[in-house]
Parts: sequence; C-alpha cells; structure tokens
Amino acid sequence: MRAGRAINVLISAVVTVAVAGLLATPVAAAPGAPNKLPVTYNFLDGIRAELSNPGGSLPGTNDLTCRPTRQHPHPVVLLHGSGGGRQTNWVTLAAVLKNEGYCAFAPTYGALSSVWPASALGGLGPKTDSAWDVKTFIDRVLAATRTEKVDIVGHSLGTEIPTYWMKYLGGRGHVAHYVSLAPYWRQGPDDDDARGEAVAEFRKSLGILEPTRLACPACSTPPADLNFNRAVREPTPYLPGVAYTNIVTRHDEIVTPYSVGLLDGPPGTQVRNIVVQDGCARDHSDHMSITSNRRSAALVLNALDPAHPRRVPCVAVEPFTGG
Repeated sequence: MRAGRAINVLISAVVTVAVAGLLATPVAAAPGAPNKLPVTYNFLDGIRAELSNPGGSLPGTNDLTCRPTRQHPHPVVLLHGSGGGRQTNWVTLAAVLKNEGYCAFAPTYGALSSVWPASALGGLGPKTDSAWDVKTFIDRVLAATRTEKVDIVGHSLGTEIPTYWMKYLGGRGHVAHYVSLAPYWRQGPDDDDARGEAVAEFRKSLGILEPTRLACPACSTPPADLNFNRAVREPTPYLPGVAYTNIVTRHDEIVTPYSVGLLDGPPGTQVRNIVVQDGCARDHSDHMSITSNRRSAALVLNALDPAHPRRVPCVAVEPFTGG
C-alpha cells in the first residue's frame, strides 16, 4: 500500500476544500427525516466538517450516553486510514449508522501531536502506538455502553490496526462483526510501517520515552521474529467467532493490486469478500470514495446486520468524492 501517496492526496484535498470555499458553502446533504441526521455522500464534506469544527466529532458519534438496542446490540467503532481522522474519514457512514439506530464511535488514533491541525491527522506514528490508542478507546466504549463486544468498520490502515488489538492487546472475544473497506491482507510491510519505525527511532534518539501503557493482564507479546505486519497476518488475520467482510474496489489507486484485500479464511472462520464493481459497473469508487457512497453504505449495513439484508443500489460513484 502506498500510504505516503494516500496522505499526500488527503492533504491536497484539505487545501482544495479550503481554497474552493466549501467551508462556507457546503455541498447539500440528503435531507433527513425528523430526528434523523442529514447524510452527505461526498468524501470532501468530511474535510469540511473538520475545518468547521476543529478537533470535534461528527454529529451522532462519540456519545458515551448512547445505549445499544436489542436490534443493534453492539456499538460500532469506525477506524480511519493513514492521515485520516474521526471526522475526515466518516462523514457518510457516521450519519448512516446513527440514523439506523447504532451507537457509533470514532477515534483519531496514531496522531503525532495533540495540537490541531496535526491532531486531526491520524495513523502516522508507530503502528503499535496506534493499536494501543485503539485499545484504550474501545475499552472506554465497552465500559460506557455496558457491552462485551463492538462491531468494527475500518478503512485502509484501520482494517489492520484492530487485528493487532484483538490478537495481542486483549481484544480477543470483544468483536462481533469486522468490516474492512479497502483492506490489504496479502501484502508485506508498507510506507506506514517504515514511517512508524522512523518516528520511533527519532523519538528514541531524542531520549523521549515510549508512551506509558496501562496494566494489561490480557495482553501478550507477538513472537520476537515477527514484525507488526507479520504479527497481524500470521498465521491468519482472522479469529473464530467474528463475522468478517472485506469490501474492495478495482479502482483503488493506493492498495494495488486491489486483490490483496481479498483473503479467504481458514476453517472455523467466517469471511465474505466483496468487490463493489461486481454487478455494478457504474461504481468507480477509489480508495477514498469507497467510504462515502450509497452502495458501500448499504454493503456495510448488510455486513453489520446480515439477518435483515437490504437492497444494495447500483449508483454512479465518482472517484474521490463518492455519490
């Protein structure tokens, strides 16, 4: 995965949004029913949301008073990709999930600073730090919602980090559904790994101690000969008892080839692989817009609640923006 390119694309988009004046004149969102949030199917509106509410959370997310219902018993945790954040990555799915009655939560993990705007750019530090950030956040969500399990919806890097939490940081048994948008399971170390290792080395050279970790009796250490990439993927990234869904696009310009995100599970695991163009040639979603369109939203909802499937529309989806 060319993570450096993904971050450059995202930063360029921030500049484009600001210069184009979208902050003052946002793209109109689809009107919502009473007590429903308006839904926008445009990735750029996530950047606008961050610029208009620096360091904030999207409407309908991160409400620690939210209580899961019998219909949707697990809070959904949305985990962004490299350079993303809790607002920039999830402007579409946050509203969709809230309107469907889910308790939705989204952190910005792995940022290199707590000062905005750097605090809004997540997934840039060492991957182990990111996994601990995710662990801390999900522990808080589980305690606040009084539940034992969450559902995960991850994008790009956010499809990999929670697996490390599940395998080594006490997350095993705490996930019901695991939905991955633009994953890259069959790939070796990438730009994110190299950058994270460089950050760790730079921190060490300055005499900066690693972040303090809370006591974790359920945690374990990966075998010493495995780097982060292999620790996540070997012998498999899948755990029994979790319903996994991988959703990829043939037009992914960051995860190449897109097929590295398609991986069947071993016996005893439940895995479904979906290519969004299958049955819908009008879907031109790329690495970014796979998070921000009607078709992906329906696929995610079906993955989270397979007992109540809905029609997945075949609509025109543009690269980067969505639709």
